[in-house]
Amino acid sequence: MILGFPEEELLLPGNSSCAGCSGVLALRYTLKALGKRTIIVVPACCTSVIQGLYPNSALDIPTLNIAFASAAAAASGVEAALEARGVEDVTVLSWAGDGGTADIGIQALSGAAERGTNFLYICYDNEAYMNTGVQRSGATPYGMRTTTTPTGKRENKKDLPMIMAAHDIEYVATACPSYPKDLYDKVTKAKQIKGTRYIHMMTPCPTGWLYDGSQTIEIGRKAVMSGVWILFEIQNGRLQLTSASKNLIDPSKRTPIEDYLASQGRFEGLTKKDVDELKKWVDHQWNKYLRLR
Repeated sequence: MILGFPEEELLLPGNSSCAGCSGVLALRYTLKALGKRTIIVVPACCTSVIQGLYPNSALDIPTLNIAFASAAAAASGVEAALEARGVEDVTVLSWAGDGGTADIGIQALSGAAERGTNFLYICYDNEAYMNTGVQRSGATPYGMRTTTTPTGKRENKKDLPMIMAAHDIEYVATACPSYPKDLYDKVTKAKQIKGTRYIHMMTPCPTGWLYDGSQTIEIGRKAVMSGVWILFEIQNGRLQLTSASKNLIDPSKRTPIEDYLASQGRFEGLTKKDVDELKKWVDHQWNKYLRLR
C-alpha cells in the first residue's frame, strides 16, 4: 500500500496480467485516483485479457469492451448519455494501448478531442502490439526488434502527447508507474478538469521488452533517468516538467542511455550508429519540450 493512496481496490487480485506487467500497475493507480464513479471503455488490447472472461471480471467498475478503433468514439457516446441523464459525477475513462491509440484509434481520438468531449483518455504505452505477438506500432522506438521488425525498427517513436496538445485540449501529461505518486497526482488533477484530457503512460513490458519481470520498476526508472521518457504536464499551452524529470534539464545529470538499452533484450544488436540515433532523438525531444515552458 502506498501512503496517501485510497485502500479500496478497483482492480481485483487474481487478474490475468503477466508477471511484472506495469500496465496493470498503472491501471491500479489510475482507478485509485478516479474512484468508484468511473466507467471504463477498453478497446482490444492487453487489458481485454487482464480483466478476465465474461461473466467474471477483475474490474470492479462498469466496463465497456469495444472494437480496436473505437475507444474514443464509444466513450463519446457514454459521455453524451450521461449528460442527457444529468449525471455529472461519473468519470468516463478510455484506457487503450499504444496500438489502439497511435495507430488504429487515432482517428476517433482526434475527433473526440476536436469536439471537446468531456472524458479522460489514457494510453498505456508498452511500445508495440503486445497482446497479438509483439508487432511494431507507431509508438515503437527506433531500433526495437519486434516480430515485424526483426532487425530493428528504422523510424522514431510517434509523439502522441504533442499530437494531442496540438488539439488545444484542456490537459496533457505523461506518466510512468515507476513513479506512482506523479501518476496518481496527474490522474487526480485530470479528474477535476472538464473537457478532453489525455495522459500518456510508459508501461514497460517484460514479455515484449525481454527482461525479467522483477525488474519492471527499475526499467521504468532507467527510462526516466536516462531522459528517454520525460515526465511533464501541459495546461494552457505551457509545459511543466514533473517528478524526476525536473532535475534532468542538464544532459550531464542524466544516466547513460546505454544502461537503459542494455537492460532489455529488445535492443540487442544495436550498433553505435543506432545508439547515436537514439541519443539524437532524445536530445531533440528535450529541446522541443523545453521550448514550451
